[in-house]
Amino acid sequence: MIKSIVVLGGGSAGLIAAITLKKRLPQLSVRVVRSPEIGVIGVGEGTVPYFGEHFFQYLGFSPRQFYTEAEPTWKLGIRFLWGPREDFFYSFGTEHDHRFPDLTRNTAFYQDEKTRWIGRSSACMALDKAFTRRADGRPDLSMRHAYHVENAKLVKWLDGTCRALGVEITDGTMREAERAGEGIGALLLESGERVTADLFIDASGFRSELLGRALEEPYISYSDTLFCDRALIAGWTRTGEVIHPYTVAETMDAGWCWQIEHENWINRGYVYSSRFISDEAALAEFRTKNPKVENEPRLVKFRSYRLARNWVGNVVGVGNASGFVEPLEATALGVICVQSRMLADTLIDSLQDPTPSMISINNELNGNNWDDVRDFLAIHYAYNTRLDTPFWQACRAETNIGDAKRLMEYYKENGPSALGKFMLLRSSNSFQIDGYLAMLVGQMVPHDKPYKPTDAEAKAWSARQANLAAEAKRGFTVKQTLEAIRAPGWKW
Repeated sequence: MIKSIVVLGGGSAGLIAAITLKKRLPQLSVRVVRSPEIGVIGVGEGTVPYFGEHFFQYLGFSPRQFYTEAEPTWKLGIRFLWGPREDFFYSFGTEHDHRFPDLTRNTAFYQDEKTRWIGRSSACMALDKAFTRRADGRPDLSMRHAYHVENAKLVKWLDGTCRALGVEITDGTMREAERAGEGIGALLLESGERVTADLFIDASGFRSELLGRALEEPYISYSDTLFCDRALIAGWTRTGEVIHPYTVAETMDAGWCWQIEHENWINRGYVYSSRFISDEAALAEFRTKNPKVENEPRLVKFRSYRLARNWVGNVVGVGNASGFVEPLEATALGVICVQSRMLADTLIDSLQDPTPSMISINNELNGNNWDDVRDFLAIHYAYNTRLDTPFWQACRAETNIGDAKRLMEYYKENGPSALGKFMLLRSSNSFQIDGYLAMLVGQMVPHDKPYKPTDAEAKAWSARQANLAAEAKRGFTVKQTLEAIRAPGWKW
């Protein structure tokens, strides 16, 4: 029976895992061992909606302290400078797999090359509004959204939440992991302390100290799908720029560039492939396209992979210690929440005595989750025709789209039909058919079923778009929403 847990790593992965376990199973002894030698990658500053759902619904925390201490801004989705359009929006609202009552097909069929929004969220994004206006005049925070949050502020909030729950946090460097059977018997610290537990959480980042190094769990590479392996990270202090309610993903010569919107800081990062561009040339391109950058860009090297198993013996991996894709779509924090919840639910359902079948299911679900993210990102690369540089030529010619192959065959034959969604994707796939259609229609990927609306439908569609725009225009900007939630009368 598992009564004590030690988490190796005090970054966002380790702290989220510790919070989840202690909140859901308060009877557990949970201890975090963090080492200054194991740094935090610091690129997970954008989130997906599941992050908020995990903390405020599954764990039941009040958002007030999060907003006060972490000071996030809102993210309705991603604005892509990608493909042949000037831009397009991938929103977190269900928009492409949606059918208005006065139209015969789902909205994806009506998004022609001139259409910028097809639903409430994308209309707000196009018009730089964070939320629409409720009947009482306040911002409608029920719209599905994620966050932009500065990494240091996030970790500080997570650290404080851990301590408030009674999680013990120890600053110490692990010298060696002591093997015991198929798992780990103890962590030997530089201080001489021997740390034992019934279950160990490996949240040691890319070093994967327990699963990768000590237990030598095999790596499954994603390099045939995801060619990028480096990122340059920098930014500048916000002056008069609008705070956009979305992340920007901009096509670059040998990869892409993100822009993440904080209240007082604009974070910019170039994710690229060292196979196609040198670090020096990437830095020059980054600086040329971002003249406002005021700090020295930080270089982060990474690899895209997952471990064959996430749970081995008495060790469970969370975050980069168990796998990593890349920053595109900002899935890192969402994956950590999924893994943490899966582990907590497994311990609850097994009465803290997980069986081999439960561990097997946990490993399968985690593997599927990583593979689903890999497949979705493959669609971003394989069909982006915006630039014709060697990198993008290779992406279009060589990208392995994995299990998305069947979905692509269906799309090419049937266009943006959503009828096959239950057969084409796993039910656990977080992007679902709406995400795929947003990327395929957004990139104008050709198919064999183009649709020409009737005159009546064209008129109805035009009226829908006008109504969406009018609703968005009455909404709140990010700045106005921040003022609203900070006002004395605001209630969560």
